[in-house]
Amino acid sequence: MSQLTSPTLKRVLAGDLCSGCGLCAGVSGGAITIGESPKGYNRPVQHAPIGGAAEQAIARGCPGSAVAPWNGAADCDPYWGPHRSISTGYATDPELRFQASSGGMISALLQHAIATGLVDEVIQIGAADDPTRTAVRRSASGGEVAASAGSRYSPSSPLAFVGALLEEDRRFAFVGKPCDASALRQLGTVDGRVAERFPIILSFFCGGIPSHRGTQQILDDLGVAKADLAGFKYRGDGWPGFATATRRDGSSERMSYEESWGGRLSKHVQFRCKICPDAVGGAADIACADAWYGDESGYPQFEETDGRSLLIARTEAGAALIDSARAAGRIETEPCPLRDIDLMQPSQARRKRLIASRVAALAVTAQPWPDYRGVAVAAAARKAGFGETLKSFLGMGRRIVMGKR
Repeated sequence: MSQLTSPTLKRVLAGDLCSGCGLCAGVSGGAITIGESPKGYNRPVQHAPIGGAAEQAIARGCPGSAVAPWNGAADCDPYWGPHRSISTGYATDPELRFQASSGGMISALLQHAIATGLVDEVIQIGAADDPTRTAVRRSASGGEVAASAGSRYSPSSPLAFVGALLEEDRRFAFVGKPCDASALRQLGTVDGRVAERFPIILSFFCGGIPSHRGTQQILDDLGVAKADLAGFKYRGDGWPGFATATRRDGSSERMSYEESWGGRLSKHVQFRCKICPDAVGGAADIACADAWYGDESGYPQFEETDGRSLLIARTEAGAALIDSARAAGRIETEPCPLRDIDLMQPSQARRKRLIASRVAALAVTAQPWPDYRGVAVAAAARKAGFGETLKSFLGMGRRIVMGKR
C-alpha cells in the first residue's frame, strides 16, 4: 500500500528529530529528495507516494526514529560503546597526517581497504563545487580518498543514494557521522544486501552538525565574500588545524579551531544532535576521534602539534582492518586505556550522561524522541550528578517551551 506522506517522516519532522542523513531519500525510489531548510540544514521533502517496504526501511533506519543498538558481543562502556581494542596513533604518511583533521587514521584505513581489495570503492563526504557545501564522493584510489580527507562541519546526506549503491555488484567502505552509521546498520536489519555491499563501516566522534549559517558566520568574520571563495577547509593542515578560506586570487584568511568550532559553528548545531545518545559511532566497525592532550586539570588543549587519533575497533571486521593496516605499515598505534578517553573527550562524556535528562524534558512536554533502547542511556545517566541533571532537564524544558530548541 502506498502512502502520500510517510508516517515516520511526518513524526520525525514535526519533532525536529531529523539528522539529515538522507536514508529516507535513498530508499524511496525518488519519491523523497533532500533540500535545504530555512534554518540551513539538510531536510527531506516527499513528492510522491512510497510503498510499504520503503516505509518499513525508513521507520527502522531513520536516526530520528530509532538508533542502532550497540553490539553486546564486545566489551561495552556507557560512554564509549563497544570496544575490542582501543589505541591512539596516526597515519605513517606524513602528508596525509598533516592534511587530515587529526592523525589521518580514517583516511589511512580507507586507503588500505582499497589497496587490499577489501572494498572496490569508498563512500565518503567531500567538498562540493560550492566549497562550503558537501557532496557524496565515490573514491576508488588512495589519492581520491586523500582528496576528501578532513572534517566537513556542514550538513551532509551520505545515504541519499544508498538504494542505487545496493543495486550495484560492488563492495563499499562507508564513512559517515554516527547517525549515518546507525542508519546504515539499521537498514541492514531489513535489507540483507547491506552487509554484502558494505563490509566495513567507519565513523567518528561527532560534536553535532552546524547549519550553513555557521559557516557563513566564519566567512563574514574573516572578511571573505562568498562570491570570491575558491576553497574552504574546516580543519587540517596541522592539528587541530585551522578553518581556512581561500579567495580566487590565491589569498587566504584563517581562524583557529577553538575560534571556528568553539566560538561559532557549535552555536548552530541542529536539535537532533543535542539529544544524540550515540555521538561516538557505536554502530560502526571502527570509530576514530581526536586524541586530545590535556592540561594539568585534564581539560583538552588545542595547541598546534602533530596529529593524533583515537582508534576504537568495535567489531571483528574493524579489528581485522586495523591489524592489517598496522602490519602493512600504513598506521602506527599504541594501546590506550579505556578511561583515558574520559580525559580526551570530556564533552562527549558529559553529553552522554545528560541525554536521559533531556529526553525526560521531551517526555513531560509531550514531545517525541527516537527509540534509544540498547545504547546505555540509563547507565550513563547514573554517572551524572544531581545538580547537572536538574540543570540539564530544566534547560531543555525551558528551550522547548520557548520554542528555542
